Amino acid sequence: MRLTRPVPPTSVQRPVLLAALAVTTAGSLLLTPVTATADRKPVTREAADSERSATSPAGAATRALTAPVTDLADKGRGYPREQTLSPDPENPADKSIKLGLTPYHAIAPKLNALQKLGDRVSVEVAGRSAGGHRLYLVTVTAPESAAQTRAQEGMRELIENAPSVAAKSQAVKRSYKAPVFVNNNIHGNEWEGTDASLKIVERLATATDARTRDLLAHTRLYFNITANPDGRIAGTRANANGFDLNRDFVTSSQPEGRAMRQIEIDKQPTVMLDLHGYVNGTLIEPTTPPHGENYEYDLFLKNTYANALGMEAAVNGLGYTPQKDGVEPAQIPFRDQEEGWDDWPPIFTPQYAAFHGTVAAHTVEIPMTVNNRVYDTLPAAELRRRSAINVAVAGAAITATLDYVQDHRTSLVADQIEVFRRGASGAAQVPVSAATVPGVPGIGPEDVYTTTFPRAYVIPAGARAQRSGPAAARLVDHLLANDVRVTRASRAFRLGGRTYAKGSYVVDMRQPKRGLANVLLADGRDISDKVSVMYDISGWSLGRLWGATVQPVAGGSLLGLPVRPVTAATRVGYVAPQGRLRLRLDDPGEIAALNSLLREGVSVRRAADGSAIVPASARRQAVALARTYDVAFDATKAVGTAALHRTRVAAAVTPGELFALREMNFEVTPVSTGVLNSGFDWSGVDVLFVSQGVAYEGLNPAARTALDAFLDSRGLVGRGAEGAALNSAAGLLAVKPVEGNGDANGVVRVVNSSRSPVTGGAPDHGFVYAPVWFTDLGPEVRVDQSYGTGNLLASGHWRPLPDGSGGPAAAVGQASVVSGPHAVLFGTEPLFRDHPKGEFAQVARALLSVPNATISTSSEESR
Repeated sequence: MRLTRPVPPTSVQRPVLLAALAVTTAGSLLLTPVTATADRKPVTREAADSERSATSPAGAATRALTAPVTDLADKGRGYPREQTLSPDPENPADKSIKLGLTPYHAIAPKLNALQKLGDRVSVEVAGRSAGGHRLYLVTVTAPESAAQTRAQEGMRELIENAPSVAAKSQAVKRSYKAPVFVNNNIHGNEWEGTDASLKIVERLATATDARTRDLLAHTRLYFNITANPDGRIAGTRANANGFDLNRDFVTSSQPEGRAMRQIEIDKQPTVMLDLHGYVNGTLIEPTTPPHGENYEYDLFLKNTYANALGMEAAVNGLGYTPQKDGVEPAQIPFRDQEEGWDDWPPIFTPQYAAFHGTVAAHTVEIPMTVNNRVYDTLPAAELRRRSAINVAVAGAAITATLDYVQDHRTSLVADQIEVFRRGASGAAQVPVSAATVPGVPGIGPEDVYTTTFPRAYVIPAGARAQRSGPAAARLVDHLLANDVRVTRASRAFRLGGRTYAKGSYVVDMRQPKRGLANVLLADGRDISDKVSVMYDISGWSLGRLWGATVQPVAGGSLLGLPVRPVTAATRVGYVAPQGRLRLRLDDPGEIAALNSLLREGVSVRRAADGSAIVPASARRQAVALARTYDVAFDATKAVGTAALHRTRVAAAVTPGELFALREMNFEVTPVSTGVLNSGFDWSGVDVLFVSQGVAYEGLNPAARTALDAFLDSRGLVGRGAEGAALNSAAGLLAVKPVEGNGDANGVVRVVNSSRSPVTGGAPDHGFVYAPVWFTDLGPEVRVDQSYGTGNLLASGHWRPLPDGSGGPAAAVGQASVVSGPHAVLFGTEPLFRDHPKGEFAQVARALLSVPNATISTSSEESR
């Protein structure tokens, strides 16, 4: 069920595919691939001023496209594309074995056998999991010659890049194979979609009936056999890094999510299923309100609801009953529920897919629980009975979907074209209603969500206009990785009444995937008054949370702007040629570079403005780090006010926080109440960071004494209610923590103290999940950051509790980050799921300042 680090840039060449599409009057297609490279250049001002860009060929039917290395080789190949997969070592501990399902180590031999059954099945390795396991993408389609495959790829690109032309193309109507994507096992302990897909692939590989031949002649079927092999083997929801992959699509911190993202971009499915468990009876999307305001929801709802009806009939048609089998009838949230199963955030697989042109996408929750406590308590025979039912239900959902695609291929492709046409032309969204979405019952005003797209977004260049060069470059690369088109200015220009410097980036919102561009960059909306409860997060803005300055431009003409398309952000890494060096500490890349210097024993000092002063003798190390992390070491005459020291962290935190800390090159040792009670050696760490998992009252006397001694001499960084509780129990900062509504989350306005070593210069927005604030502050407590005044919640969902407490009004103006001797406390959540990149430096500065606080005075005096 859907319950509640990007790799640093390196000096590598990126392959680029320049696909020139020529459309003839007869509607035939010519695809001419040309390879080029985009290189990360040396770290100099001159190199930073050069740009890596590809100019799109003229005409509505052309554009520059990026592709993985493997795609370049595949462009000239037809189908099938068979390969022999090497076997994985047998693992008798694989948790799927107990359920009578396919263990991970048996998948490669199974796929080898399926490829030998005929000429319909192809297998490729789409990537590797966090734990190093292969991700298998299976394609099932009728055989294609190389020329036929090139024609299919040409039509796919035409649909996205020249949708008005594609809408009139007889070749597209007649011969385009509608892509379908079935995603399985994204939650590792929701197993059965994998086995259902393997059965479907086997049937399709050998069936000789006319309907199957027709299906494969007019579709390409893609099966991600297991999206989370780490979790499948271990019987865990999360991957090996502890991440829920069905929450990561906005951030793309995990390799599995990036692989799925690339499948969406490369294959451009019209329809997709994401097979989950367990809800009895089978739950089949579309969802309850609120619906994402950036979708072309009229097209999405029409197809998703119609396909859901077919899946419902197929699942119920299996004949399972509550009395005989314990299986309840299927349910469709849009029709059967009021709220609580929304499609508002684009963090879920089907909702993210909609932004790549998928016009029918579903989470399907199969019925019979076999995981968690039940896995350990029920007899194996009962677990296998339940799993067999689940495999049958998942198979029925897939089969019904294939029937829907076969019967509606032309209209599905036409609707996908219309999604891209609206984006490219700047057409208005069509609000859902009984008239615009015929056949869908119960549409009311609670289902109507649209937005006003700006004309463009500008990510400005220049020290005065751009808060953070590294953050801006990261944001641009992330947009491009999501297939959002970005251009860069070759000289200064005016737009929307403002002047922008040379090097500024422009995101023209008249592009096929405008919905994705907007959902990533826009502030979002406060939807607290729309529904009483949300399924997961409700705010996520990269424009507010990733640390870069982003300017929406409401109107104006982009015609004649001096911009060119880019395939990667221009490097900002730089090292001054002489003298002492200054490294800002506002970005996770800058923190990572600092920690590398400190680990190498370089003498680094903190400046009055919070930056780091690096000696000229470390220029060689600085050059290497500027290349690795794309950060700037500027010249400075400052000498620094206090020494910075290598900081080793003991951390009782969430998986997302642990990942973010390691992304910033902190040396981290995970701890818990149990670890401390076992006799933890505090001599190996410098600071304790706690957000969960350490309860003072749960410590034995020896562990409590050791912890108290450590906190008295070093210090604590605490986050949220549990971090604040440990602070209170240990008697560090004199504050009263106040907990807001535990379901509240979103982007909030904050006010930072300019003199704070923790939040000085930080962004004016933060992220909260179960927000906390601090009152009754003691005399030694400093307020580093406060919740904003007025309309506090920029986007998200935050209501008061039933008794009227815990709402945003109660938090207005209250302290959100406080500090004092030996402690810093956060009421916000600046490392949430490795997402709000612009907030990371606040935690890093806290970790660096707490243990260094006792050193600062003596260092200053000795200087």
